[in-house]
Amino acid sequence: MSENALTSGDFTQENEPYSLFGTWLEEAGKTEPNDPNALALATVDETGLPNVRMVLLKGFDERGFVFYTNFESHKGVELLGAHKAAMCFHWKSLRRQVRVRGDIEVVTDAEADEYYASRPRGSRIGAWASKQSRPLESRFALEKAVAEYTARYAIGEIPRPPHWSGFRLKPVSIEFWHDRPFRLHDRVEFRHAEDGQGWTKVRMYP
Repeated sequence: MSENALTSGDFTQENEPYSLFGTWLEEAGKTEPNDPNALALATVDETGLPNVRMVLLKGFDERGFVFYTNFESHKGVELLGAHKAAMCFHWKSLRRQVRVRGDIEVVTDAEADEYYASRPRGSRIGAWASKQSRPLESRFALEKAVAEYTARYAIGEIPRPPHWSGFRLKPVSIEFWHDRPFRLHDRVEFRHAEDGQGWTKVRMYP
């Protein structure tokens, strides 16, 4: 599909969501000033109260959308509890939005190890030092923990913490939205077919 076709709204003729998402993400990389892979991740706690925060997409393919976090954080606990989540990408420069809803699974150890090893050394230390989402008595306490783990892993590889890994959101629906004049936007939702094979497409009122 050409860039002109996407810009004109002809994305509504696409019958498969992942290649369309890849094209939009690539275009966002050329126009968004910061983090075109940023997304709002929504989870729900044990009482049904929702939480939302920004995270970074670290990969996607036909299996789903991958991001990484501390399993002991609020989002980690909620994801492991409900095994469901939703995402929203918003690219203001392109006037586009993508919403994704689906089931959650933990990535393999091999996937988590590979991504963890690709991170800057300071980020790998931070994964050990930060007790994410828990009360912090002072900034000094965090800096002290960073110093301790920096000394512990001064030489050689830094192993991945057992509480740090990734999640894959396996979509049941993916919705594409593109701004159009007079709020008559283009909006298309792809839904997983009932037989689990392929997608059905529904054009939605804006």
